[in-house]
Amino acid sequence: MVVIRLSKSGAKKAPYYFITVADVRKPRDGRFIERIGFFNPVARGNEEILRLDNERFNYWVEQGAQVSDRVQQLQKDSLLSSEDLDKKISEKFEKRKAKKDKANAQKAEELKAAEETAAEEAPAEAVAEEAPVAEAVAEETPVAEATAEEAVAEEAPAEAAAEEAPAEEAPSDEEKK
Repeated sequence: MVVIRLSKSGAKKAPYYFITVADVRKPRDGRFIERIGFFNPVARGNEEILRLDNERFNYWVEQGAQVSDRVQQLQKDSLLSSEDLDKKISEKFEKRKAKKDKANAQKAEELKAAEETAAEEAPAEAVAEEAPVAEAVAEETPVAEATAEEAVAEEAPAEAAAEEAPAEEAPSDEEKK
């Protein structure tokens, strides 16, 4: 079976596509039967965005070639004049930008609402937490003093054991022989 599809080319983050007629069993960028056009989605300035040989396209469709969805759209775009194509592309970008701006505005509103609710809840939580914190501090003070005394008592035997350990572990001259 023969298919008309895009074959990717170009550099990283700068795609360029050839519109090719190829056997469906071949890889996307592999061997092809015929190149019938190209599509440059990142064209700037006076660069050509799309070129398609509609005569050859129609020939291959008559022969039974299957057309990918994207190539079908590009074929319709190739029938438009360059001004109409530019207008269509600019409308597409404007829609995308409007959608992005709307999403950013919605996020900003959500953040503002979250900050307001946090500010309203913070004073109520602070008053509720102050009483238990004062009680907990009063209870911890004697325990902290006792813990400090226990820690000093535990450190003294550990230091004595540390001083004795190297003397016992060091082999004497007689043991070496």
